[in-house]
Formats: sequence, C-alpha cells, structure tokens
Amino acid sequence: MTPLPDCFCPVDGTRVPTDSLAWCCPVCRGPLDLDFAPTPASLKSLTGRVNSLWRYTECLPLPAPSVSLGEGRTPLVPLREGITAKLDFLMPTLSFKDRGAVMLAELALRLRPRRVVADSSGNAGTAVAAYCARARLSCTVYVPEGTSAKKLEQIAAHGARLEVVPGDREATAWAARKAADEEGTFYASHVFNPYFLHGTKTYVHEVWEELGGRLPEVLVVPVGNGTLLLGAALAVAELHAAGLIDRRPALYAVQSAAVAPLARAWHDGADDLVGVTPAAPTFAEGIAIPHPPRARQILRAVRESGGTFLTVTEDQIRHAQTDLASQGLYVESTGVACWAAVRENTLGPRTAVIPLCGAGQKSGPATPH
Repeated sequence: MTPLPDCFCPVDGTRVPTDSLAWCCPVCRGPLDLDFAPTPASLKSLTGRVNSLWRYTECLPLPAPSVSLGEGRTPLVPLREGITAKLDFLMPTLSFKDRGAVMLAELALRLRPRRVVADSSGNAGTAVAAYCARARLSCTVYVPEGTSAKKLEQIAAHGARLEVVPGDREATAWAARKAADEEGTFYASHVFNPYFLHGTKTYVHEVWEELGGRLPEVLVVPVGNGTLLLGAALAVAELHAAGLIDRRPALYAVQSAAVAPLARAWHDGADDLVGVTPAAPTFAEGIAIPHPPRARQILRAVRESGGTFLTVTEDQIRHAQTDLASQGLYVESTGVACWAAVRENTLGPRTAVIPLCGAGQKSGPATPH
C-alpha cells in the first residue's frame, strides 16, 4: 500500500503521522496541513481518464478510490458575459462537500477507526454520512439546533447517528472535538483535516481543464471555514508551479454581512481575526462561522492572490436566489452568496467563475426571518 504523506502544523511545524488518529497539532491544537507537493498532469494527458475528480490522480494524496460515487466533473454554465457558474450542487449529495468527504472516507478506511465523527451545519455532515455509508463505517454527525430539516433528513437517511447540539455552529464544533479525543475515533473534520482541502482543490483543476488549460481572472468563493478557498489556492499553486498557467487568478472571498469575521479583519488590515464576532441569523447558514480556525491562512491566501473580501446582505442573498431560479438554477441560500456579490457588476470587465455549492432542495427558499 502506498505510504501516506505526513501532516504538519503550519504554525509551529510539529509533524503528525497521517496513519495516526490525531486530528490536530498536539502543541497548539490548531489545524494541520499536508506535506504534499504534487505535479499535475498536462491537459493532453487527461484525455480518456475516469469521468470524476479522480482523473487528477497525480494531485491526490490517496490513490485508487474504493468508495467513489462519481463525484466531480460538474458543468460550467454562463450566467452573463464574463461570469460563469460551476454547478457543484450536481454532486452525489447535492453539494461541493463531496469533493473533500470522499477523501476523508478513503483515509478512514485505511486507518480503520472504531467510529467516525463529524460536525457540520448540514452539507459537510451529509457528505461524510454518505461516504461513510458507502465505506460501511460507523458515523456520528454533530449539528447545531436550527439546522435545515431537509439536511437532517438526508444525514439520517444515510444511517448516521445525529447529535443535535444546543447553541450555534461554534458549540457544535466543540462538542465534536471533545468526542474526537476519544480512543478509536476518526474526526472527519472538513476544517482540521488537510485531506479535505486536497479534495476541494479539484474544483479548480476541473475549471482549468474545462476552460481549455486556463483560469479566469477572478475566482469568487464563499467563505466560512474557507475549505473551498484554501483548496482553490492549493490548486492554483500546483498549476502555476508546473507551468500550466502563466498567471494566478485573484481570489475574491464572499461572506454574509451578518457574520463576517474574515471580511472585518481584512478591511482592518489584520493578519488574523480581530475582536469578537457574535453568531447571527443569516440565510447563508453554511458560511456563518464566527471563529474559523484557518483564519490566518485564508487571509494570507486572499492577500497573496491580489484578491479581496466582499459581503452580501440578506436582501441580496434573497434576490440572487430568485434570480438564479429564474434562470433554471435552484440553489440553496448559502450557495447563492457569490452570485449575490457579483451580479451587479462588481467585477467590471474581468472574467470570473463562481461556484453554486448546494442544491435549493437542501434549505428551501430564502424567506424573511
């Protein structure tokens, strides 16, 4: 069996073997990164490969999937001149989180834990539950009270045990992390486990391939815990280092104005979070994260790309969802945040790709609280 690359702490350099069940840095308790710097294949050599994200095998830290549901290879659809949407809600569990969840399930299969735990506001938990079902792994998903009933229904349908935590998303994360410290437990964290990021990066590898070996001038990405944005930054770095793109696109990070700790830090010129951001109700529940553990990495990635942060109001989210539906695309309220941010020509003449991350059936229409 191919050896797994080790993890390391990006803050203090502490190394952690991937074949352990350690889910965070033992020194600072922060998220881990992966010691893995692959070289992507050329455009021509991708011809005829499997029609899923596993076609980018050179860039993935786990070979030969056994639990794949055909995830990836979602289409690009133009929204208006210069702006294209990638329909990542057309994934097996109806959200982009499948890209990372399949990696976590594959890793758990190798480690053979007694059980898998995850925490989520819905979509990541659904994806982990589905892929654990496929892998025949026992799974418990912690969710905050108030999570969409449809998302709870979907998680339970896959056979996962649901733990509804009183309080907000932050309280849910703490409950899951406490459980993760129990012996024989694999924490399928889309925030702390770097394998998830190496799954989400395939979003950009697909955009690059679908656009004929190039990327748009701007990648607009919704940001809560930042897993899609950080995955995008990994892919851009890989493609650039291999000489497969000659310039790096700017990363535009989108947050709900109701819960925007990263946008606040950005506009204050800070390298990390500033002050305290209280949880607040928002249609964009999937990105309402008051204290993202990878905040420093997210801010640095946006800064190094020449990008920026944008925020959207509840009215903008609601109108964007209605607008997309009128174009035939029914997207959940979190998933429309990027369109809400750019539909009124925020980008000027530059080309951009936005992700539509989750299906509208997951949360229903955005209606006033």
